[in-house]
Amino acid sequence: MGPITVVTESLDPFTDEELAELALAADPDAELPADAACLWDLTTGDEAALLPEWYMPAPMAGALGAHRWWRWVAVAIIVAFLAIDAYGLCSTYGEVVLA
Repeated sequence: MGPITVVTESLDPFTDEELAELALAADPDAELPADAACLWDLTTGDEAALLPEWYMPAPMAGALGAHRWWRWVAVAIIVAFLAIDAYGLCSTYGEVVLA
């Protein structure tokens, strides 16, 4: 069986089913062409990076500053639960029954 040639008429991306069919029909022992490009040479620009940028992009710079008040809300809720527990009241298992 020779190499599989794929000819597409449009620039539409492949569907998952088409990609799966091509992957299953491919020859795993086929020789690479002499002019084949390495994926790492095409995608990496920083040789010192531990992970390539397309795998784990850098976080956005201003994302944490916009929702800083959420941190204070979370701290207030945690402090409230700790205060309730410090007074010996149960805050997770229903109402307190005094006998």
